[in-house]
Amino acid sequence: MKRRKKREAAPGAEAGPAAAQLRNWEKHPFGTLGEYVPLRNGETRLYRAVREAVPVVDAAIYKLIRMTGGLTVRCEDRRAERELGEFLRTVPAGRGQFGLNAFLDCYLDSLLTCGRAVGEIVPAIGNREIAALLCGRVEDIEIREGENALTFSLWGPDAGGRMAALPYPNLILFTPLNPETENPYGVSLLRSLPFLADILMKIYYTVGVNWERCGNLRFAVTCPGGQGAAERGKLLAGEWSRAMRETRGGSVRDFVAAGDVSIRVIGADAPVLDSQVPVRQILEQVVAKTGIPPFLLGLSWNSTERMSSQQADMLTTEITALRRTLTPVVERVCRLWLRMRGYACGFQVVWDDINLQDAVEEARAELYREQARKLRLENDRAET
Repeated sequence: MKRRKKREAAPGAEAGPAAAQLRNWEKHPFGTLGEYVPLRNGETRLYRAVREAVPVVDAAIYKLIRMTGGLTVRCEDRRAERELGEFLRTVPAGRGQFGLNAFLDCYLDSLLTCGRAVGEIVPAIGNREIAALLCGRVEDIEIREGENALTFSLWGPDAGGRMAALPYPNLILFTPLNPETENPYGVSLLRSLPFLADILMKIYYTVGVNWERCGNLRFAVTCPGGQGAAERGKLLAGEWSRAMRETRGGSVRDFVAAGDVSIRVIGADAPVLDSQVPVRQILEQVVAKTGIPPFLLGLSWNSTERMSSQQADMLTTEITALRRTLTPVVERVCRLWLRMRGYACGFQVVWDDINLQDAVEEARAELYREQARKLRLENDRAET
């Protein structure tokens, strides 16, 4: 049986480098933004990843929550109004929070991020008082359609972990944000942002990698080939490594080589892409989605960073729409509390005034109105 002879390398020929099979596939830490397919409950994790990855989105949601403001409730019975106001100020909201405003902040946060919010009214023993207002996890709640379009039921996990109808649906608070015909769970404010957030994370991650490489330079030392090139290469590599180590230690060591030796920085000739234009284009889409002026989010795009009257009107409209969505929740809580305490009086939810204009501009506008009123009265007296 003949054996194949190994091919002998030609004299003076050097073995080529081995082909690399494994490569380090680097990507930004929020890689799920580009791979995830949103499917109802799973999309809430995606939207929370968007908020964690893009600080502008997180800041915009918190500003919308803060600008929604507080509220008061006016009752026809003054005694009921005082007691109801004390209850709304001191009711436990979980996690060390107290008051209806703390509950609404958590409720609105879930509403904007997940497109829906769920809460629970916890009655005290005897059903004469509301013990707490708690927010729940929207991932644990399912909606089941009823016999007609006006009825539905809320389902959640029971003691055995199986989905079952909640036993006391009248104590559950559920609000969808802009529900659609095919999506009764509501639509998140961040629905169209995962694709843009994935691109933005790629840009930021690439910028970080490039700066890391610029700060940690790689050098290419090239010497001519010929007889004994391998030995000279090993010698140059050892001397160069020794010079670099001593340089990191704080001492200065010169590198001296004989012959045609060239030293250059790897990647120094590659141009660095300008990220300002694409990043601004993406952030413009984020600003358009949230409806908040850019300078309120720390984006200095204009020479005069002021809010125009049109921007203030649009933002006021957005805040008013959020208040309209939250008002039924507040009315349910107040109505139940009044009935538990035996009050049959009517009440009205009054939100705090929205003040987005400059105080000087408001004072100037008031002055102009008074001047116009004065001239109108003088004209009326002159005509009579």
